[in-house]
Amino acid sequence: MAMAMAADPLSRRIATITAILVIVTGCAQQGDFGRPKPGAWNSLIETTGTLAARERGEPASAFPFTDDEITLRDRAWRLLMPAAGHDAFTDALANLTRSRVLPRSWRPDDPAAYYATLMDGPFRSPVSRYHRLSEDIGIDARLLPVFAAIAARVNQADALRLRSLPFAKSLDDRDVRQAAMRVAENRCLVAWVRTETDLRIARYRYALEHLLVAVPSPEAALVERILRALEERRPLLVPLVPPATEESCGGWEERAVDAAPAPRPLVVKN
Repeated sequence: MAMAMAADPLSRRIATITAILVIVTGCAQQGDFGRPKPGAWNSLIETTGTLAARERGEPASAFPFTDDEITLRDRAWRLLMPAAGHDAFTDALANLTRSRVLPRSWRPDDPAAYYATLMDGPFRSPVSRYHRLSEDIGIDARLLPVFAAIAARVNQADALRLRSLPFAKSLDDRDVRQAAMRVAENRCLVAWVRTETDLRIARYRYALEHLLVAVPSPEAALVERILRALEERRPLLVPLVPPATEESCGGWEERAVDAAPAPRPLVVKN
């Protein structure tokens, strides 16, 4: 008992120290197609994020990820990172929040933040700001259906996982809890992407409106069309997660277990 109590503060200190090291030396390394770049730092960040989430009492399953669950997290990268580049330190903090090293409450929801970054620094022509805005929106619009398709596959696998629980007689309480927490993790991730997509759309809309007033240009019409395409694709995320998930992600491990159907008797004909 004493050893367990001592180990808990030790693991907490290790997670804290690791997080500090990542903040100081790590950065958001982006690969292709809006996915994280494979490498030691990103792997360290993901591992530290799981430990930190577990310390905060958030669902963090010890089960290995399926291929689709890995892809789901890779595809969520772009949609949970700032659309416009910041300084390396701010990007590192955003990456730590995305990977759950830092709590999600750290993320600011200021709709003007993107526009401020878009207009920060010198640029040759205001038209380049319209081009950057349309490019950022267009990337999100292309990636969102891909993310939604993968999330639907993960949902189907989670449903199979929950349906199998009552029939697997060799499972103990730990197995059931780990399975339920993985379902909770997946649901919360999709819910977070859905919430962040709404915030991104609001930031893009703010930027377009203010850009049009500050430096009017016919390019605004193209940006408006691309933004409308993103808004039209946002409903793809709606049926993927129950409505209450955003409000209480921390309690989904219990709700997921409750959602598992009771065992049904086998029907044998003649």
